[in-house]
Amino acid sequence: MKTLLTFTLFLTIGHFANSQVRQLEADQAPGKAKVEELNWLAGFWTGTGLGGDCEEAWLPAADGHMIGTFRFWSEGKLVFSEFMNIVQDGESVSVKLKHFNPDLTGWEEKEKWTTFKLVELGPNAAWFNGLTYERKGNELIISLALTEKGERRIEVFKLTKKEL
Repeated sequence: MKTLLTFTLFLTIGHFANSQVRQLEADQAPGKAKVEELNWLAGFWTGTGLGGDCEEAWLPAADGHMIGTFRFWSEGKLVFSEFMNIVQDGESVSVKLKHFNPDLTGWEEKEKWTTFKLVELGPNAAWFNGLTYERKGNELIISLALTEKGERRIEVFKLTKKEL
């Protein structure tokens, strides 16, 4: 169950010296980008993170949205899933997501979601406030700032692109 406690997490994201994850300063405007510039995320990805197996799938951008799903397995059992949406937010983009238990009960309230605002977009890399996506060939590295029991850390997910 320690793993499950880890997931009730990351709304308190602090500053990290590690450049894997970047933070927006209080007075800093989000980075500029168009959703279509993140089409390099599109595809089906599998790998590890959080001490278990992960799958993430992204559809190509359409109408200012990029829809994705994520699921986490531990010891052959589904622990949780996410519905993700990269949305156009003025001249910037944000990742909005909701978490779900295996029975589809949500973690966030009905009208709420977890949001990561863009800090900077580079070639095949996107730094959001507390969340980084970086593609290196057929590998996708996701770095996520987490807080558990007052301790801050960075969880790294290493995924490989797969054909369906």
